[in-house]
Amino acid sequence: MADSLVIVESPAKAKTISKYLGRGYIVKASMGHVRDLPKSQLGVDVDQNFQPKYITVRGKGDVMKQLKDAKKRVKRVYLAADPDREGEAIAWHLANSLNIDPKESCRVVFREITKQAVKDAFKHPRPINMDLVNAQQARRILDRIVGYKISPLLWKKVKRGLSAGRVQSIAVKLVIDREKEIRNFKPEEYWTVTAHLSTGKETIQAQFYGYENKKTELKKEADVENLLAVIKGKRFVVSDVRLTERKRNPALPFITSTLQQEAARKLNFRPQKTMAIAQQLYEGIELGKAGSVGLITYMRTDSTRISDTAKEEAKNYIRQTYGDSYVSKGSKTASKKANAQDAHEAVRPSSVLRTPTDVKEYLKRDQFRLYKLIWERFVASQMAPAILDAVTADIQAGDATFRATGSKIKFHGFMKVYIEGTDEKKQEEEKFLPALEPKQTLTKKKIDPKQHFTQPPPRYTEARLVKTLEEKGIGRPSTYAPTLDTIQKRGYVLMEDKRFVPSELGEIVLNMMEEFFPEILDVTFTAHMEEDLDQVEEGQIDWVKLLAQFYEPFQGRLSVAEEEMAEVEIADEESDEVCEKCGKVMVYKHGRFGKFLACSGFPDCRNTKAIVKSTGVTCPTCHEGEVVERKSKKNRLFYGCTRYPECDFVSWDKPVPRPCPKCKGMLVEKKKKKDTFIVCTQCDYEEEKN
Repeated sequence: MADSLVIVESPAKAKTISKYLGRGYIVKASMGHVRDLPKSQLGVDVDQNFQPKYITVRGKGDVMKQLKDAKKRVKRVYLAADPDREGEAIAWHLANSLNIDPKESCRVVFREITKQAVKDAFKHPRPINMDLVNAQQARRILDRIVGYKISPLLWKKVKRGLSAGRVQSIAVKLVIDREKEIRNFKPEEYWTVTAHLSTGKETIQAQFYGYENKKTELKKEADVENLLAVIKGKRFVVSDVRLTERKRNPALPFITSTLQQEAARKLNFRPQKTMAIAQQLYEGIELGKAGSVGLITYMRTDSTRISDTAKEEAKNYIRQTYGDSYVSKGSKTASKKANAQDAHEAVRPSSVLRTPTDVKEYLKRDQFRLYKLIWERFVASQMAPAILDAVTADIQAGDATFRATGSKIKFHGFMKVYIEGTDEKKQEEEKFLPALEPKQTLTKKKIDPKQHFTQPPPRYTEARLVKTLEEKGIGRPSTYAPTLDTIQKRGYVLMEDKRFVPSELGEIVLNMMEEFFPEILDVTFTAHMEEDLDQVEEGQIDWVKLLAQFYEPFQGRLSVAEEEMAEVEIADEESDEVCEKCGKVMVYKHGRFGKFLACSGFPDCRNTKAIVKSTGVTCPTCHEGEVVERKSKKNRLFYGCTRYPECDFVSWDKPVPRPCPKCKGMLVEKKKKKDTFIVCTQCDYEEEKN
């Protein structure tokens, strides 16, 4: 008969660790939090040291009954929630609900769900860490006060359904500030001049650098005309060739934020999706006869630290697979940030010997793609730097200097396994230069001047916004995904071409917040609050005093806002369409997935419809309907016929409004790595998109 009860958060985690513990243990799942603040009220007595009023989460009555019944049948209870503040708080709430003394050694923690890690954790149970619990309580109460005090004010002054929050307000502010930069941006003209030169066997491209080896900018067409006059009739002679060797180091293993960024870049995953799949990989996947195995370490971390055991295993694998020269000789780590939680390791595979190929048959497609990304990043982080030979050639034409550059990989090192993604259109590529010698004369093939204009800063992608929040010290790793989801649900920002654009509602709410609650939108203030919460976790600051310091000035601002904040009515933008059900004008509304049309007669008429965007392409299947842009239930863009359901034509690739020059079939845009190509759906025609 079992003599110990182990409580974890999820059934998947329960199933995985159950097989490691054996018959002496009953493993049950609490299904997350069992207690929380009530949704219907503030639930915090601000006059009594911010005493929270916790209640059993709705729907958890049966779960608690099962846990209490199981407790009666055993001698000991172990609380094995996740190894972070949230997990510590879940364990504390369970202890309170089950009448367990939190000072008992009832808490077990493991950062990877493997047999050895689980066995070791149960050899060293400890009391519940109240500093961790209090840090979580302080954050929860702080966010509750901000949300439940400001949100009703926004309902009254603007519209119902709005919300305010510390991290989400900063995220919206970043998006709006970037939009203001773009609106105020004044493009500046500049020119490039490229010389296409032949060695006799090969052609190289050299960019104008300057005059007499001093860098010179070409700001207007007159500068280009002057350059063309200078080089007219002149020979192009190689004046200098420099060969340098440079090292390129691998990226560090993933932390939560970099995992979200890279999954967005390489896999097109939203942060919420990345974290959900990572949770599945952490809690356990059925691997045939091996049973349920946790494939990665805990995925909520901002530490790049790696255990010595994991390092040694990785280096042995690299040595056996690629050779000794590919093994890293050093141990590169990031400098520890002031607010980094170093208790966890980086996100890595629980065993590097479980290669993506080995586990592929047991994983769903997206699970496999994310595991492969984590595995490759970790292995590459333990490999030697890549070595590149870079060549720079200066070429003189009269007083003008042109410069050609090229590089080639001398030793692949970590690049054999993985190269970090970028937000830029093209990643660094090899560009070879043929052998050039000083005083060598090159034949001019073509001089190509091009006019350019400076571009405004780009709008935030989800990856860029997560990176910026992390760099500014806003929020914790676990907050980024739900924050980005919330600001879209509330209609404060919209997604256009996978980039954030502020809505009118978002700008109105932000202006109100900036006027009456400037500290909430102060990046420095919010980052400092995160540091204070970290000090609560370390036992250096009393959590009640922290809340009191925040609340007194906040309550004063709230009183002023209630009196002075003006009411705002946001008028709906009318469309040219008429409701086919009641004949009234349709208006534009903003939802989670962008703009849509709704009847202005709401609530009497609840007709809504999607905004159809034409592609200008006739349906290739029925030749009657038009191909238009649509969105799937999961908000993925696709293209379908206007005659659906009579015609079932669909395409994930964007149609091009011109026929294939080879067979007259439909052309579509296809992405290959970072480049876009136009290909025919009926023949082998292909061209690169300009």
